[in-house]
Amino acid sequence: MCASKYSSCRNEQGDKNYKHKARSIRKFIMGIENLIRDALLLPNDVITYHVGRELAELYSEKKIIHGQSWYFDLDAFVHADQCSVVEERRIFNDVRTDWEGIGKPNTKKTENAWLNVLWQGKLFEVVLISWSDGCYRRRHHWIVGDDNKSCEALLRAVCEWSSEIRGEILVYQDGYFQKNKELFKSIKSATFENLILTEVLKESLKTDFIQFFNSRDLYLRYGIPWKRGALFVGPPGNGKTHTIKALINYLEKPCIYVRGFNEANEIEEENMAEVFNRARMNAPCIVVLEDLEAMVNETTRSFLLNELDGFQENTGVVVIATTNYPEKLDPAILNRPSRFDRKYQFDIPGAFERHAYLTKWRATLDGDLQFPELSLESVIEITEGFSFAYLKELIVSTMVELACGSNLVQVQDVIRNQAMLLREQLPVQSPLADD
Repeated sequence: MCASKYSSCRNEQGDKNYKHKARSIRKFIMGIENLIRDALLLPNDVITYHVGRELAELYSEKKIIHGQSWYFDLDAFVHADQCSVVEERRIFNDVRTDWEGIGKPNTKKTENAWLNVLWQGKLFEVVLISWSDGCYRRRHHWIVGDDNKSCEALLRAVCEWSSEIRGEILVYQDGYFQKNKELFKSIKSATFENLILTEVLKESLKTDFIQFFNSRDLYLRYGIPWKRGALFVGPPGNGKTHTIKALINYLEKPCIYVRGFNEANEIEEENMAEVFNRARMNAPCIVVLEDLEAMVNETTRSFLLNELDGFQENTGVVVIATTNYPEKLDPAILNRPSRFDRKYQFDIPGAFERHAYLTKWRATLDGDLQFPELSLESVIEITEGFSFAYLKELIVSTMVELACGSNLVQVQDVIRNQAMLLREQLPVQSPLADD
C-alpha cells in the first residue's frame, strides 16, 4: 500500500514537472514568436533595448552580443557554406525576394528572422531585425551563444568575409553596397589591347598606376601619404569608361564603383563616408566616381574634399573620377594635387585613332558587310569630329541598314549616307559639316 502510494505520488510529481517543463517551452516559443513582432511596434529609440532585455530573460544562462552593421551579411555567409542554418524555428521569418531582371536569378535577403546557426561546431541563436529610421534602412543583429568570445568570433568571421571583394565589383548605389558579378565579367573582357587610345596616353596610364601600387615602401619611407587621385576629362563618348574598365582589369585590385549618392544632403555625406570607409578597409583599392560633376553639390563639396584629402588616411586608396564638364567642378577639386593628382585628357579621336577603330570593327564584320579597304580613307575623312561613341553608332546603323535591304548597293555608299545623318546630331559641327 505504501509502495503504491509512493508510486502514485512520484507519478504526480513527474506529471507536474512535465507540465511545468511544457509550460516553460510554450512560454519560450511564445516569447520567440512575439519578440520580433512586438519590437517592430515600438518607437525606434527603444527597439534595441526591448529586444536585448527580452533575450536576456529567455537566455539567462547564455551570452548575448548586439550590433548594427550591413557587413554582417549572414545570408551570403550561409550561401557560401561558411556556416549552416540547422533549424528554422516554427515562427515567421521575413525574407525579401527581389526580381533582378530578365534572365537573372532572384535575390533573397533576410529582413527579420530568428535563426539557429551552426558554425565551427558551435550552435548560436541569431536574431535579425530591420526597420526604417528616417530615410535610412537599419538592420540590427543579436548573437546568442555560450560565451562572449565565440559570439564575437562569429560576428568577426561574417563581417570580414562579407567585406572582402572576390571575383566581383562592389557597386554602391542608393545607400547600399551590392556585389556585381556581371560588371566584373565586363571588366575582365576589357583590355588595353582592344582599347583605341593614343600610345602616349595608354602607356602613361599603365605606367603611372603600376608604379604607384609598387611604390608603397618609398611613400612610407619619406612620409608621403600613399594615395592617388586621377581625373579623366573630356567630352562624352571618347573612351573614359572603357579605359577605367581596362585599367581595373590590368591592375587587378579590388574596386568600388559608385553609381550615385542619395539625394537627401544629410544622407549624401553619410554615404560618402561609408564608401571611403569601405575603401580603406579593402585597401589597396580603387574607387570609381563617374560623372563627378553630377555627384557633388554646394553642400557636399567640402565633405568630399575632406574625404579625399582630410584627416582620414586613405592609405592605398586610388580614386578615379570622370567628368564631361570640368567647368562645372569647383577649382578646389579640379586644380588641387593630392585630391586629384593627375588629369588625363580624352579628346575627340584624331584620324589615326579613327583609322584604328574602324579597322578593328571592319575585321569583325562578315564579308558582305565589310567596306573596301580602299574606301577606308574616305570614311575617316567624313567622320572628322566623331567621338568613339558616334563611330560605333555609324558601324551599327550601317549594318542594320544593309541587313534591312538598303536601296544603296555599295557598302561605302551606305556608310557615307549614315555618316551624314549622324553629323547633323554632333554637338559641335566640324568644318566639314557644310560639305
